[in-house]
Amino acid sequence: MKALKPVKTATPKKAAKPATVSKRVAVSKAATVSKSTAVAKATITAKPKKAANPDKIRCSWCTSEAIYITYHDQEWGVPLRDDRELFELLCLEGMQAGLSWITVLKKREHYRKVFAGFVPEKVARFSDDKLEKLLLDPGIVRNRLKVYGIRKNALAMLALQKELGSFSEFLWSFVGGKALRGHDNDRTPVTSTAASDAMSKALKTRGFTFVGTTICYAFMQASGMVDDHMPGCWKRGKNR
Repeated sequence: MKALKPVKTATPKKAAKPATVSKRVAVSKAATVSKSTAVAKATITAKPKKAANPDKIRCSWCTSEAIYITYHDQEWGVPLRDDRELFELLCLEGMQAGLSWITVLKKREHYRKVFAGFVPEKVARFSDDKLEKLLLDPGIVRNRLKVYGIRKNALAMLALQKELGSFSEFLWSFVGGKALRGHDNDRTPVTSTAASDAMSKALKTRGFTFVGTTICYAFMQASGMVDDHMPGCWKRGKNR
C-alpha cells in the first residue's frame, strides 16, 4: 500500500468587506461629486454675462461696469412701445432724481419684484401699509415721495388709458410718433427740449409725479424717442 502524500491546507483568504459598505462609499462619493458639479455649474450660471464687444466706442456716460455696458448696448435708446414697459421706465427715471442712473439700474430687479412687475393695475391697489413697509426695504430708494409716487403714477396711467386707450401713443405723440435725431455735440449735452417740456406739463396735468422736464428728456432718450447716442458711439443711428 502506497503512502499517501500529505495534503496542503489552503490558507484561508481574508474576508472581503461587505459589499454594502463599498456600495455606500461609492454612492456617497458620487453624490458628493454630483453635488459639487451642480454647485459649480450654478455658480457659473449666476455670474453676470460678459458684455459683448467691451472695446467698442460708447457714450461717455457709460462706465466700464458690465451692467452699464449691457444696458447701453441692448436697452438705452431702443424704441419702447409697450405700455407697461414705458410705465416702468418712467417710474424708474423718476427714482433717479438727485441720484445717478447706475444706482437705480442696480436696484431695478428688486424694484420689479416688490412693485409687482410694474403692472399698473396691481401697483394701483397697493395699500398705505404696503408702501410703508417698502420704505424699510434697503433694496429700493427709500424716499417717501418717490415710493408713494409710483402708486400715484399707476393710478394716473390707468385713468389716461381709460380716456385715450394707449399710454404709448400718448407719449410718442410728443415726438410725432417716430424717433428724433439727438444732439451732434457731445461737449454740450442736452438735458431738456421743447418736447420734454410739453410732455412734462401734460403728465403733471394728468396727475403724474416726478416727471419734470429733465426727467422726461432722460426718459425720452432711454425709450428711444430721441436717438442721443453721442457722435462716434457705435450705437448712434442704429435704433431709428
